[in-house]
Amino acid sequence: MRISSINIGEANSIVHRGKTFVTGIDKYSAVGSVFVGVDGLGNDAICDLEHHGGPDQAVYAYSSDDYRWWSDQLASEVRAGTFGDNLTIDGLPTDMNVGDRLLVRDVVLEATSPRIPCSTLAAQMQDSNFGLAFRRAERPGIYFRVLNEGEIAAGDSVTFVPNPDSDVSILDIYRLAYEVRPAAASLHAVLDAPLAQRMREKFEKQLDGLASRNA
Repeated sequence: MRISSINIGEANSIVHRGKTFVTGIDKYSAVGSVFVGVDGLGNDAICDLEHHGGPDQAVYAYSSDDYRWWSDQLASEVRAGTFGDNLTIDGLPTDMNVGDRLLVRDVVLEATSPRIPCSTLAAQMQDSNFGLAFRRAERPGIYFRVLNEGEIAAGDSVTFVPNPDSDVSILDIYRLAYEVRPAAASLHAVLDAPLAQRMREKFEKQLDGLASRNA
């Protein structure tokens, strides 16, 4: 596994269907070493702090293979950073579990959740239907928290360390996030994993709703 690109973005405006989005989603390859801290990459803009960023979603990684797949699907090159990923990684596993770790130099990243597409992604792609296409493709990419900070660069090798205490996969979380009436057992199972806080709150709210209906 290897980092093929490290991507950072500035705050820019995107206009789609008459609505203006101020966002840092459109990221470009950085040159040289980049600092990775608990709140994300140095000089990377995060504009919507309610839904993005924070310690549990400090780094977003996407697979080089999945970018190639999208390029084939769209019959046009989709470059690294287009989806807002900070790290584009060659060989990023598609079956990672929550709590699995990636080691890059001194940096330690822990997988916390999948990316759930929002209207900003559709605006970035200038396609109102892209969010649905992204959802159906089940190639969401992965958010990470940073357990150990440091500097990294494109070309660095990446070591995978599995979490022995969890078998809840990123795709399990992704699929569950879209279920209208998730089962209580499924919610309990994922809540035992070291999830990102936003995702945890979503599932806890659903579990509370189930308990209220069954009371």
